[in-house]
Amino acid sequence: MKNILVVGGTGFVGQAILSELTRRMTFAATVPTRRREHNKALTVLPRVKIVEADVHDSSALSRLMPGHDAVINLVGILHSREGTPREGTPYGADFARAHVELTQKIVDAAQSAGIQRIVHVSALKASHEAPSAYLRSKAAGEATVQASGLAWTIFRPSVIFGEGDAFLNLFARLAKIAPFFPLAGAKARFQPVWVKDVAASIVESLLCEESIGKTFDLCGPKIYTLAELVHYASATAGHPRLVFALPDWLAWCQAWLMEWLPNPPMTRDNLRSMQEDSICADCPCLPFNQTATPLEAVAPHYLKQGSQ
Repeated sequence: MKNILVVGGTGFVGQAILSELTRRMTFAATVPTRRREHNKALTVLPRVKIVEADVHDSSALSRLMPGHDAVINLVGILHSREGTPREGTPYGADFARAHVELTQKIVDAAQSAGIQRIVHVSALKASHEAPSAYLRSKAAGEATVQASGLAWTIFRPSVIFGEGDAFLNLFARLAKIAPFFPLAGAKARFQPVWVKDVAASIVESLLCEESIGKTFDLCGPKIYTLAELVHYASATAGHPRLVFALPDWLAWCQAWLMEWLPNPPMTRDNLRSMQEDSICADCPCLPFNQTATPLEAVAPHYLKQGSQ
């Protein structure tokens, strides 16, 4: 595994994977993006090539694949338009496009180019019977990879934290302006995993033949409720706030109202996802004999820095 195509490599997890790939001094990576000028910072990484391309375009994917030994698919979205799902699919159009249709296009292009190895990032508790469209669409993407005939490895992380995350940083920013947090899904449980641990696991799988045909859940060492995480993030950022749980009916109203925002912090489908605790059933929580990094060892640095 020398030349790796990283689809979704400009995102939060993707940038950590590129750093890990270059740190290993073994790999070269190609990263497609719609707007190369928006990701010029990645060009300073050694052996990373940024290519302008629309990965949803099958012909563009076909042009990208030749010359690579493996493809990593990191594409994922958290929100999709509500409404009547497409006929025969239990999720809406946006989730279908990002998690299912794109995955099929990647698999088809890899097969046509003779690429045998694919690493796919899904989500913890993805299932065809899951309560949310997000988790059901992630399960459909997994099924596409598993049926591909390629040498696949699937990763299913819990919520991912780290510098630049859209999770703890969101609560820290809101704490600057909100006198308190009326919180939907306050009792939902998570087992946050550090982005660098996720990246290390994914890159290690490329070097480990035993990972082929396996699905790995990725979690940190400790379980928290959402209320505990919100309180921790706000207090660590220097803006401790009271957090109180909303009753279910009011939580749904809050989520519905937030869906009208351009980038909503909560949607009704997010609430449905939180009906499933995002925690790992087994420990150790990371594969390949890795030790999961505690939240408290990493988060204070960037949360305090962001509050200044």
